[in-house]
Amino acid sequence: MTTSGSTPGPDVLAAFEKAKGFMPLGEGLALYAAAVEAAALGLPLLEVGTYCGRSTILLADAARAAGVTALTVDHHRGSEEQQPGWDFHDPETVDPVVGRMDTLPTFRRTLHAAGLEDHVVALVGRSPQVARVWGGPLGLVFIDGGHTDEHATADYEGWAPHVADGGLLLIHDVFPVKHDEWTGQAPYRVYLRALESGAFTEVSVHDSLRVLRRTGAGI
Repeated sequence: MTTSGSTPGPDVLAAFEKAKGFMPLGEGLALYAAAVEAAALGLPLLEVGTYCGRSTILLADAARAAGVTALTVDHHRGSEEQQPGWDFHDPETVDPVVGRMDTLPTFRRTLHAAGLEDHVVALVGRSPQVARVWGGPLGLVFIDGGHTDEHATADYEGWAPHVADGGLLLIHDVFPVKHDEWTGQAPYRVYLRALESGAFTEVSVHDSLRVLRRTGAGI
């Protein structure tokens, strides 16, 4: 069961809450509402930072209802704070053969369990490399990748240019005040850059999630 409104159906919510990941429900609902709105443009919805597919479920359900496609970009080797020795490391995501993180199998199981495999295209690779070969407009870009300045800036510079007129740019983990070792403030600086560019106007704030709309040219 799914819905075409701004709230996902109970099956989708259950799949979201069961999936590995870090996005809380409140931010997830805001993401879903933005995805439903953006999907009405008839263009794909794209996220940077798949991890195990928790937020992908919401984008995919919104895409399914609108007849568009959700795209998700990740190298599936984990970001900095997910590596061994860090608080956000999950040993279950380590490939025992190569000894490195590999979240792709878990992601695929997540989509299968949610019944959403046919509505998602997984782009497996590093975000800047994938962005360089992407040529089309997007109704929504959700930046939720690495939290260093290098990675957050590359995600913004690679994907924000593809947000269509009236489309939405979402940035996750925006913290104006640094409160722990892993968050840093790179997403916050990207958020400020987007506002200062004049290309994007803030639509709403939901805890650490920022929703912006393209209202001008450039980035």
